[in-house]
Amino acid sequence: MYILATKAEFSLARVSLAALCSAIEVNCSQPNQPALLEALNPVFNLSAIRPVMDMTTRTNISTFFTMYGILGVDEKTQLLMTYIWLHYWWMNEFVRWDPIQCGTDKISLPRNKFWVPDIVINEFMDENTAPSVPYVYLYSDGRIHDSHPVKVVSSCNLDIYTFPFDIQNCSLTFNSYIHWALDIKIFLGKSVEHITEHSKEVMTTMGEWELLDISSYKHSNGLDDGHYIDDLAFHIRVRRRATLYVVNLLIPSCFLITVDLFSFLLPPQSVDRSSFKMTLILGYTVFLLIMNDLLPITGNTIPLINVFFSICLALMVASLLETILITNLLCGSADFSPVPRWIQVFVLQILGRLVFLPQKTKEPKDSDMKTVVAQQTADEGPPEESGPAVEGKALQELRSLGRDLQAIRLQVEQQLGGSQKSEEWIQVGFIIDRLLFGLYVLFISVSFITIIIIWVNSYSQ
Repeated sequence: MYILATKAEFSLARVSLAALCSAIEVNCSQPNQPALLEALNPVFNLSAIRPVMDMTTRTNISTFFTMYGILGVDEKTQLLMTYIWLHYWWMNEFVRWDPIQCGTDKISLPRNKFWVPDIVINEFMDENTAPSVPYVYLYSDGRIHDSHPVKVVSSCNLDIYTFPFDIQNCSLTFNSYIHWALDIKIFLGKSVEHITEHSKEVMTTMGEWELLDISSYKHSNGLDDGHYIDDLAFHIRVRRRATLYVVNLLIPSCFLITVDLFSFLLPPQSVDRSSFKMTLILGYTVFLLIMNDLLPITGNTIPLINVFFSICLALMVASLLETILITNLLCGSADFSPVPRWIQVFVLQILGRLVFLPQKTKEPKDSDMKTVVAQQTADEGPPEESGPAVEGKALQELRSLGRDLQAIRLQVEQQLGGSQKSEEWIQVGFIIDRLLFGLYVLFISVSFITIIIIWVNSYSQ
């Protein structure tokens, strides 16, 4: 129900309320809690309004919290789950009493008997399932202390590019839900250094996360009229404990890729090399499937470790395909066409020098074979020269023998050309094998150095 009133009526009502409030005097008949509770009954009737004598007076809320546990981080839904004990302090101007007369300087009373600030956490994404505390402390000078546990499920923009060596920075922003800064101002109750140190001392569970520090930030809206929502932001920095992931993910993966590296020492023509690589690929795939639950699932960025695993698997597949290619070249290169010119230039000359496998020259063998053929031809000469001195039948046999030797010579020359072509293809296979081995060594070296640098950098922050 909304009641419309003139300005004069509103001013009169405010003066009447101030007079009523100022008329409340807490006088205890006896110095005990029942007498104090009976004297506070008029104050309880004012629990529906903000406890100030003048409506233009701001209620200053002093707040801080103690973090008791980091329950976890959900990378898929971008959530941080923490357990904190929240503290609020504010002044109730409607009540005062003499501690000596009433026998105590504070009393715990039900929360529903007082006005409490409507402060919320902006990043809150789920229901608070922490146990409720139904009481607040009321002090003799009018201060009220409200303290209760909160299970905070807050949204957080997670950056898991360097997983598992990532550091997350999440925020908890406290502000009133409907009250302007004219009515409620929020201040930091204790220093952030004290909050951080005390949280680290009392923290009971962190799981795979470690609390680094807590900082605060007060937003400045640049407005002096107070027509804005006042807020106070806390930044929580947590670091993931990487030991579990290093032992269960990185080290086994590095072992498997290193074993595949040493498989290049096996003879390329051996069938055991290809079967060994196929076994490694199968084992690495099963390893990734088993450890898939440890990897983060998110749509924002792709973690660097996922790229590392993908490249490892791609290199293993490439090495298997390269082994199949070399085996084919070793076994069937004699039936291939000659090596194209661009392959001779790019692979045999350029890449060959790059991997220290220069092209082998075939001139000595060709000259030797030509010498042998020439010697065989020279050996045919004497029978032909002595042909006219022998009978016609012997001459025909010698001529037939010469033709046979000529045919043998042609076959030898063809065999020499095919052998040279086959050796060029085999040399291409060896160069590709050496090049892939160098890529393996380069990738493993760069990966190890990168992992060590990221790991050290995460612990230096």
